[in-house]
Amino acid sequence: MSGGVGTDDYALTRVPEHARYSWWSVAVQRFGQVSALSQFLLGSTLGFGMGFWDAFLAFTLGAVILELVSIGVGIIGCKEGLNTSLLARWTGFGHGGSALIGVAIGVSLVGWFGVQSGVSAEGLVTLIGGLPVWAWSLVFGLVVTMIVLWGFGSMQWVAYITVPAFLVLVGWSIGSALLGHDLGALMASPPPGPSISLVEGTTLVAGGFIVGAIITPDMTRFNRTSADVVKQTVVGFTLGEYVIGMSGVLLAHAIRSDDIITIVTSSVGWVGTLIIILGTLKINDWNLYSSGLGVVNFAGTVLGRTVSRPMVTLALGVVGSLLAAGGILDLFTGFLSVLGVVFPPIAGIMVAEYFVVKRWRGDLEAARATGALPATSPTWVPATLAVWAASALLGGLVDAGLPSVNSIVAAFVLYVVAGRLGLLRGIGVSRTEAPGRAATPAVTS
Repeated sequence: MSGGVGTDDYALTRVPEHARYSWWSVAVQRFGQVSALSQFLLGSTLGFGMGFWDAFLAFTLGAVILELVSIGVGIIGCKEGLNTSLLARWTGFGHGGSALIGVAIGVSLVGWFGVQSGVSAEGLVTLIGGLPVWAWSLVFGLVVTMIVLWGFGSMQWVAYITVPAFLVLVGWSIGSALLGHDLGALMASPPPGPSISLVEGTTLVAGGFIVGAIITPDMTRFNRTSADVVKQTVVGFTLGEYVIGMSGVLLAHAIRSDDIITIVTSSVGWVGTLIIILGTLKINDWNLYSSGLGVVNFAGTVLGRTVSRPMVTLALGVVGSLLAAGGILDLFTGFLSVLGVVFPPIAGIMVAEYFVVKRWRGDLEAARATGALPATSPTWVPATLAVWAASALLGGLVDAGLPSVNSIVAAFVLYVVAGRLGLLRGIGVSRTEAPGRAATPAVTS
């Protein structure tokens, strides 16, 4: 399969202007991510431990944090037309650092792909039956894999179908569950479960989608302008957080339980089960898509060769589906959550490098004029790795404040300081693999 939208999807090159999409086309996919089943569950968790308006404030603060992160890295992806792990080579991390990011994204997201496939399989057993959970795990995982093989274009059309269907079904199930309840009384009622503080609630909202925010360039490289990035992010997060999340809050208050899945499936039957499947599908295709991009960059960096994104996607999809079928991934959710701690500082470093320090931005801009990539990148940037590690530890170990925000801010500040002190020096020079074209001379900054 050669490069192009729907095949290799510009995995190791810039997305050209003619291959960009309208902001609405990308926004539908962003909304599909944010309005997934996990957001419904998050709303029920907050509603069980918080009053309606406290939960509303937690969603608002969390959404603002996610929007700022997504817009910051998303604009970089849009301007340069590059995915997250490839972009990292010239936004502070160097050739080797981008490989670490690629493998972290690949392992983390293919793991969550498998977990989500298992969740959908349980729903499919209830909805259709006929096959055991392990078989439905394979079927669901492989169907999503086939969609992702053809890249952004096919995922766009799937979003046009699944997102409206998801919203209609959610509306139906919520209406059925809330029928006979006084909305004013629900909004004024105290939380039915153990109390959750505003800081804890905001942490749950921001932390629940922080990895999705970090890999925003994978999506926004298909946007046409920075303004499009801002519009789709605000619309996607605002609707996703409030429409889906706050619905979960109301349901938790109505049924006085956070077991929304059981309530929805038992109250509206097959509709509730279909909600689970559709809500999982639209985020699971992006789990696999970004995982494939990360592994392609890792292979190009470490092996020095270009590998096919569709073939990598197929391999990852099969592996994730098999692990889901075996039930093995349930044992690794804790590990996947810990791995998520390493992601937030990446955004702080990328934004600091691109907009403030600009150590390698000149290389990107000079190459962008020709539509190519810079011919070289630093192999390692030790100061960046030190900032990354220190910020991740701070986010994971310091209890005060919001962990993800702490690590992002720390990474931003430490990287800027390192730049001002002249510590951002690359060790070694690596040439850029450029499929189908010769490398252009690099411009030093």
